[in-house]
This record gives sequence, structure tokens and C-alpha cells, in this order.
Amino acid sequence: MTRSYLKYILSLLVFGSNGIVASYILLSSSEIVLSRTIIGSLFLGLVFIVGGKKPHFEQIKKQWFYLLGSGFSMGLSWIFLFEAYRLTSVSTATLAYYCGPVIVIAAAPYIFREKMTINKMIGIILVVLGMVFVNGSDFLTGGMSWGLMCGIISALLYAAMIISNKKVKELDGLEITLVQLITSCMIVALYTLLMHESIISITRSSIMPILILGIVNTGVGCYLYFSSIHELPAQSVAICSYIDPLSALVFSAIILNEHLSMVQILGAILILGGAAFGESYHFRGRGALSVSQGVREE
Repeated sequence: MTRSYLKYILSLLVFGSNGIVASYILLSSSEIVLSRTIIGSLFLGLVFIVGGKKPHFEQIKKQWFYLLGSGFSMGLSWIFLFEAYRLTSVSTATLAYYCGPVIVIAAAPYIFREKMTINKMIGIILVVLGMVFVNGSDFLTGGMSWGLMCGIISALLYAAMIISNKKVKELDGLEITLVQLITSCMIVALYTLLMHESIISITRSSIMPILILGIVNTGVGCYLYFSSIHELPAQSVAICSYIDPLSALVFSAIILNEHLSMVQILGAILILGGAAFGESYHFRGRGALSVSQGVREE
């Protein structure tokens, strides 16, 4: 159990460095995501083959709609997230992105027929209030910037991905993630092809960060995540997941010299605390319904 906790926490720390690694890649957001999904798919495909696993084509065929929706949402959410990294800051973009799970909690009564409890409502209110604190000053001075809008869109797409994942049954986490990455790769490749008129040019200085983002942050990170969550209590998985955005805030402050004001720090506490509060209650009521479903997609 201790080993599983260490692997899980390590995967969250790896995910928390996504924005840091991306800041050293001289490519557009879609090109970064495309390279990430290609390398990540190849790595996890190799893990899948070496592990002696066989794809469940019949189940994939039956659930193609939700798997396609999940991969589509994940690919686009990453594009908007990395665009938000570029236009705002790693810390602000990460906090906006992590409103996604709370959006799911708010939508659950309508989609999954779950009862909206006072605990969930408090969590949603705290997150919304935290977003106002984090982005309020920027909004008042510059209005709704495209960078902030990208962060909000990425959160909405993250929520759509989670909802699609909850609809998928009888497939393990690694297989779902591999299908997601392959689907995302195709979607992002099409998007990149339509949006770019010239050939993608990768500078020598970007090669190493691209490999790190694809192999370590996507392939190894996802492998550590899915090889550990099956052995951990669902509530522990839910609460510990917020090590990811917390580590992103710390990394961005230390490495990129990004600093939050006292009001923004208070907003960050409200967002992370509200999300953890609402989601931990959610998992306590639902058990291990969907912990094994879907990637920790960032």
C-alpha cells in the first residue's frame, strides 16, 4: 500500500510540472499537444504490448461514442490549457483547469441523477468565489482576456471528458487511456493540419522538453497513475489528486518566478479546498465508481 501511495503521489508531481516543461517548447499549443499525444500513445502502446494485454475490441466497439467523446474532449482541453499556459501563467491556468471536476459535481444531478447535497453546493460556491479572487483583478483591468477564456474552456472540456469516462464500462484504466490518447492524437492532428499552413519546425532546444513531456509527463505519469489507483481507497485518490495543482503552483513560483498576490493565494486556497471538499464527499457517496476510469488528463 505504501508503494502505491508513493507511485500515485509521484505521478501527481509529474503532472504538476506540465506547464513548466511546456514553457521551454517553442511550438504552438496544438503542436505541443500533438507531439505529446503521439509520444505518449507510442509509450503506453509499448507498455500495453509488453504487459501481454490484449485489446477488448468488442467493448471498444460498443462504447465507441463515449470513448470518442472522451478523447475528443481531452485533446481539445489540452490545446486550450497549453494556450492558457502561454497567454496567462501556469498557476492561473492550472487553477482554472481544476474547476473541471467541480463542474461535473454541479452537472451530476442532471446527467447522473445524483442528489445535490449541501456539501457539494458549498464546494461549488467556494470554487466560484476562489476564481473571482484569482482572476478578479485581471478581469477588472483587462476584461475577459483570451488567455483566461482558454483556461475556462479547458475546464469545461475537462468536465466533458470526465463525464464521458464515467459512461465507459468493462475496460481497465490503461486501455481507456491508450484509446483516449490515440483518439486525441487524431483529433489534434486534424486541428493542427487545418490551423497551420506551413510545415511544423522543431528547434533543437525544444527536442528534449518535447521528449520529457511525451515520455515522462504523459507516458510514465499515466503508467504510474493507473498502476497505483486500483490499490488505493477511492477517497484517498480524490483528496490526494489536488497535489497536482498545488505542485504546479509551487513549481511555477520557484522555476518560472510566478507569484500570486495575497488575494490570489486566498483564491487558490478556496478553489483547491472547495474542489477537494466537494469531490471527497462525492467519492464517499459513490464509492469507487469511476476512480479507475480515465486519465488524470493534464
